[in-house]
Amino acid sequence: MTIDPTALLAMTMIFLGSFVQTAIGFGLAIVSAPILIIIAPQYVPAPICLVALFISLLNSLKHRDSIELGGLKMAILGRIPGSIAGATLLVFVSTQSLSLWVGLLVLLAVFISIMPFRIEPTPRRMVIAGFFSGLFGTSSAIGGPPMAILLQHQEANQLRGNLSAFFVFSSIISLITLIPVGFLNIDKLWLTLPLLPAAWAGYWLALKTTQSLPKQTIRYGALTLCLICGFIAIYKSLV
Repeated sequence: MTIDPTALLAMTMIFLGSFVQTAIGFGLAIVSAPILIIIAPQYVPAPICLVALFISLLNSLKHRDSIELGGLKMAILGRIPGSIAGATLLVFVSTQSLSLWVGLLVLLAVFISIMPFRIEPTPRRMVIAGFFSGLFGTSSAIGGPPMAILLQHQEANQLRGNLSAFFVFSSIISLITLIPVGFLNIDKLWLTLPLLPAAWAGYWLALKTTQSLPKQTIRYGALTLCLICGFIAIYKSLV
C-alpha cells in the first residue's frame, strides 16, 4: 500500500502545526496553510479548519481549569460577522489580494504589540479581535494572530486554554459559513480523516516536551509566529 505524496505532505504539516498549536496556544494554520495552499490547495481552508477544531477540543479539555469563558463571549460575538465577511471574500476577492491584506494587518498588529505599552483585552477590543480572527480564519484558515496578540500577556496555560476555547467556537462558525459557499462538503471530510492521527501525534509530543515553557517564552513564540505569518502572507500575494 502506497501513500499519496500530497497526503503525506499534508499529514507532515498538520503534525508540525498541531505540535506548535499545543505548545503556544495557536499556530496550526500558520505552519500548515502556507505550504499546503501552494502545493495542495484542496486542504485549505476546510480540512485545516476541521483539524483545528479537533486540536482545539483536545487542548480545551487539557486546560479547562484555566479557561475564562466570560471574557471570551465578546470575541465569539465578533467572530460571527467576521466569519461571514471572510466567506464572502472567498467568493468575490482574489487569493492574492486577501493574502496581502492579511499580511499587512498582522505585521501592523505585531508592531503595535511590541510598543512600550500594554494593550488590555477590553470587551471592545475582544470584539474587534474576534472579528478579524473570523475574517482571516474563514478566508485563509489563519485566524490565530488577532486573538494571540491581544491575549499575549496571560499566564501560559491560561493563554493556551483561552485560545483553544475560542478556536473551538470559531472553527465551528467558520465551518458553518463555508458550507453555503461550497468550500465544505463530503469530499473535504474524507480529505480530513487521514490528518487526524497526525494531528493527535503532534498534540501528544507537545504535551510531553513543551508544557513547562515559561510565560515570556510563550509570548515571544506567539509574536514570532505572527511575524512569520505576516511575511508569508505578503509573499504569497506577490508570487
